[in-house]
Amino acid sequence: MRTHHLPPLLRQHLAALRMLLVFTVLTGVAYPLVVTGIAETAFPHRANGSLMTTNGEPVASSLLGQNFALPKKNPDDPEEELRPDPQWFQPRPSAGGYDPLASGASNLGPNNPRLMTAVRQRRIAVAAFDGVSPASVPVDAVTASGSGLDPAISPAYAYEQVTRVAKTRRLAPAEVRQLVTDHLQGRVLGFLGQENVNVVELNHDLAGLV
Repeated sequence: MRTHHLPPLLRQHLAALRMLLVFTVLTGVAYPLVVTGIAETAFPHRANGSLMTTNGEPVASSLLGQNFALPKKNPDDPEEELRPDPQWFQPRPSAGGYDPLASGASNLGPNNPRLMTAVRQRRIAVAAFDGVSPASVPVDAVTASGSGLDPAISPAYAYEQVTRVAKTRRLAPAEVRQLVTDHLQGRVLGFLGQENVNVVELNHDLAGLV
């Protein structure tokens, strides 16, 4: 189509339309396809959600924490609190109950009386559950993450739970402790973040111990 005889304003609109179509194809089609292709080729596990499988069926994502709790006594009661299952390593608390649709924190400040009371109660409960002194309970065992979906716990909290998990499952404590050690993850690039244990991956492999 010859446009040099068209009015200037119309020519500008046609040029803008052509640029819109070109960049729509480049950024809306070509770029996503290239990035997806590279991800699927180089990092297929991560590109597909870091899914974990059991007997070929996806059971979890290592990127998202989850509750490891006992079944509710009354499944239809939304007010009934979940009780931690002693045969599993427990994650840190979650303000949203590890619901991906309710990701977020409690928004309570560090000096908020409600938060301080909750922390004290959690410390007592964790200490009794794991059979340790309240003074030895790690901070992450009583405080939630900002997202409420963090799958990582500190090595201290993971090792604290070894005796309880081993006793409940009738496994040798040394075997369970070694499993925790095998799941230690160092700092990213050697200096970012803190050493941690992915509790979802840990429990997934724990299920394979007999």
